[in-house]
Amino acid sequence: MSKSVKTISQKDLPLSCPMPDDPLWDQHPRVYIPLDDEGKGACPYCGNQFQLADPAKD
Repeated sequence: MSKSVKTISQKDLPLSCPMPDDPLWDQHPRVYIPLDDEGKGACPYCGNQFQLADPAKD
């Protein structure tokens, strides 16, 4: 499973993993990923990391 950082945008919120466009969407239960103050989050199941493209935007 990929451990690369996936850049997400505001339209991807609320963020869940696996994401709807992931080819193996049923590899683990869907979980919602909280983002920290810097717009970063990680999936506790697969380790995928996420970064909000511009966390300063509302």
